[in-house]
Parts: sequence; C-alpha cells; structure tokens
Amino acid sequence: MFNYSDKHILITGGAKGIGREIARQFLVAGGQVSLVDRDEAALQQTVLDLAQGDQQIKGFVADISDQQEVEDTIRQVEQQAPIDVVINNAGICPIKSFMEIDADTWQQTLDVNLSGTFYVCQAVARYMIPRKRGVILNMSSKNGLDAELGHAHYNASKAGVILLTKTIAIELAHLGIRANAICPGYIRTPLNYEVDSPEFVQQFAERYVPIERVGKVQEIAPIFLFLASEGATYINGQTFVLDGGQLAGQKPWPTLLKAMYPSAPK
Repeated sequence: MFNYSDKHILITGGAKGIGREIARQFLVAGGQVSLVDRDEAALQQTVLDLAQGDQQIKGFVADISDQQEVEDTIRQVEQQAPIDVVINNAGICPIKSFMEIDADTWQQTLDVNLSGTFYVCQAVARYMIPRKRGVILNMSSKNGLDAELGHAHYNASKAGVILLTKTIAIELAHLGIRANAICPGYIRTPLNYEVDSPEFVQQFAERYVPIERVGKVQEIAPIFLFLASEGATYINGQTFVLDGGQLAGQKPWPTLLKAMYPSAPK
C-alpha cells in the first residue's frame, strides 16, 4: 500500500514497543530506517531482528534529553542519507501521585518527553529546511488531551508536545515541512506488560474503552506511514487520537446499553 523505497525514516525510542513496530512497518514498505535509543542492548537486538534481506536499518545509541548528544547523533544519521521523516517516539512514564512527584522525577519526565522531542525536531529541521521538504511526527498521548491521576508530570509533558507540534507546523509549513501529533490511548507494550496485570488491563478496558479492549502496537504504526505519505500532504498541525473511543465521551454502563439495545447480540 505504501512505498518508501526512496525515503529515510528516523525513529527515536525505536528499540521496543510502538517504535519497533513503526520501524518494522516502514521497512516492509521499503524504507531506510535509522533507530535512536538509549538502551544499547535492546537497540542492537531490534536491528538484528528487523534486518531481513535487503532491508536497510541502523541503530544509534543516544539519550535525547542531552541536546549535544542529539545534535551529534542527527549529524551521523544524516551522513547515512538525508532524513525525510522523523518520528519522535521516545518517552518515559513514571507513575506517581501529584503530591509524591519530586523535582527530579518532574524534570526527568520533561527532559525526555518534551525537551528531547524539541531537541530532535530542531536538529532535524536544520537539515530539512534547506531541502524544503520533510515530515515531523511527534508521539503525544491521550494524556496530553485528558488528565489521568498519577500522571501529572507525564500529562503536562505530552500536552506540551501537542502545542510544540502545532507551533512547528505553522512556522515551517512555508518551508515544505509538515508536523503532526499522534495520541495513543492504552496500548499493550512490553513496558506495561511488566507493570500491569492481565486482570487490571481487562478491567481498565471494560470500564473506560468503548470497544472493550486495549490497543496493539500493530494498530498504531499505520497512521505514521499514512501521515508521512504523499496521500497526507495537506495534513499539517493536527492531532490524531487512537484510543478505541475513550475520549469520545463517557463510556455507558452495561445496564444502560442493555436497556437501550435489548435485542443486540451478547
């Protein structure tokens, strides 16, 4: 469906979870992929796992919260091939109640999720601007639009990503560069497999998600391929929510649904 055989895609936080699946799908579409991640072991394993046949993939170890490290890494990535698409997927989500968030946790979350996204966007844009082309896709979250308890620091960082993306979109559009934000809801990744029990996940989906299940990484990656494609050239400065309907409105109670749709199959 998509052909990225002449495109170079940079993905941060690409060693695991959604980032890894985005990389896999761009590779299937023929793209040249560069991954940036601070977890060297996981990054090397992902490169080995995804490098099949003629598929072009390289890994670069970097901490995106370090601006100089970002600039040095982007320079190395550009030496491979001009970056056509950058996907800022790297992020952290430590869970703490509002009153328990210490200064270090607050700052670290903003440093990675918001400042890191800014550093990468700015560093890549310096190369895209002279070429007058490029696509920037930033990973925000449902939490950037709707608060969740225990996530004040994360919520704030992801809300910042949305406004950062909109600002980039209006400032760089005349230079041929588009920027959009993607906001997933609860997606099953290796990280939350470690944190959340199957019982919690099922209860969460039944309580909050209208389609009554959480998302899969395979369901998030395709929107990145679309937004980076020639079919999306008039889409700029937008925010896309993929959450199974969670933000559409309050999920109705089962008894109410049953009363309204008595003949519906179970």
